[in-house]
Amino acid sequence: MLGGSHLLGTGMHSGQLVFAQVMTYLPLKAFSRMVLARRAQHKVKDFSCLDQFLALSFAQLTARESLRDIEINLRVQRQHFYHLGFRCKTISRNTLANANRVRPWEVFADLAHHLIGVARPLYANDTTSAELKSLMGATVYSLDSTTIDLCLSLFSWAPFRTTKAAIKLHTLMDLRGSIPSFIHISDGKMHDVKVLDILAKQGYIEVGAYYVMDKAYVDFARLHQLHTARAFFVTRAKSNMQFVVVQEFPVPINTGLVSDQHIQLTGYTSHKRYPELIRQVTYTDPETGKTLEFLTNNMTLSALTICALYKQRWQVELFFKWIKQHLRIKAFFGTTENAVKTQIWTAIATYVLIAIVKKLLELDHSLYEILRVLDLNMFETTPISTLLGKLQDGPEIGQHPIQQNLFPTLGH
Repeated sequence: MLGGSHLLGTGMHSGQLVFAQVMTYLPLKAFSRMVLARRAQHKVKDFSCLDQFLALSFAQLTARESLRDIEINLRVQRQHFYHLGFRCKTISRNTLANANRVRPWEVFADLAHHLIGVARPLYANDTTSAELKSLMGATVYSLDSTTIDLCLSLFSWAPFRTTKAAIKLHTLMDLRGSIPSFIHISDGKMHDVKVLDILAKQGYIEVGAYYVMDKAYVDFARLHQLHTARAFFVTRAKSNMQFVVVQEFPVPINTGLVSDQHIQLTGYTSHKRYPELIRQVTYTDPETGKTLEFLTNNMTLSALTICALYKQRWQVELFFKWIKQHLRIKAFFGTTENAVKTQIWTAIATYVLIAIVKKLLELDHSLYEILRVLDLNMFETTPISTLLGKLQDGPEIGQHPIQQNLFPTLGH
């Protein structure tokens, strides 16, 4: 069993080390139940799953690059072990490597999903988009994937191409707050569209919700399943789509809109898979001059709102860029599938945990600024809110634009 209690939202951290202040918001009782359910500590005596998570989260928050790096940095702080939350007396890279290899990664996936369940309501009203605010409480999701390249000789369990290995992170992002709602990790060969089957099987298709996707997810049988589930989709049309225009509606001038049509698919297979009418909105971007065709099964929203919803999908792309830049998910501490998935899920859990801390401590800083301060002050005893209050207004010289503007709803 894990020690400690869940002190979520206490906000009182007198004399606690900064790392311990963050970990105060871990749901320890819930995590204990997850560990028992997965039998993740069977015959374990000294190095618990909590110790394992704390070590891996420490690596994420302080940008450690290897198991040896983790071991050295934690051993230097051995006198603070108990106050950091560890219950083991020391941590060796062999012990951590073995835990990452044999303990089920699912327990850390369970923890990440639990934290997501805590974070999403906290950010439910944080959207700054007028289009999202106009949807009367409907949830808008962006679905996309990102590929992480691996070395085929070391990661043979994740085939991608003849000479390459890779894994994919398939992510369903709640655009009201930019919190991932669902993440699936696959090998690089899995086609993006197949994740729609997993979403449906696991109950992630919500009545009245909007699912914004690029054209990689255009499969008319699966889109029709979304339609019959009374959910809405917004996606891009493929260039070879065969159709006839059934009805055309006027569009306002000088808005970039070219047409707003109800169409019928005429291809034999596509018509069989999606026999009902689909709405196609054509838009020319005034900045780039590029013309885009959007498909949706929502027949009532304004054409401009459909275009604006698709534009919002960039938030999931920013999420991918953010975690690749600021979390350790490109250099792995182990080569087995279990070790890689353990590291990714602890990275995601750490990301969401910081988002929870940000909201519950009512911090106005971006996640990048919070992580920067945590990294530099991990063994201080000053309250996090006080440390962040010392930051000067404005970005530091040399800070990249992606860091300045990342996640406006989670940032300034």
